[in-house]
Amino acid sequence: MSIPLDEPRKSRFAGTRLVDLLTLGRSRKQLRDLDARMLRDIGLTRIAAERESERPFWDVPTTWRR
Repeated sequence: MSIPLDEPRKSRFAGTRLVDLLTLGRSRKQLRDLDARMLRDIGLTRIAAERESERPFWDVPTTWRR
């Protein structure tokens, strides 16, 4: 099960937030393994995917900062 990157789970538990951050980091790293066809399917260029995969897990989308 994966978490939509633009919508973190709503929870009072810090452990859930940590899981969200680790999942985000793992998803970013998986972008490096996608081939050109897969990247095209999700609307990313190789450069954009590499840039995103290099971001640290704590650099969350702005929609998470509420």
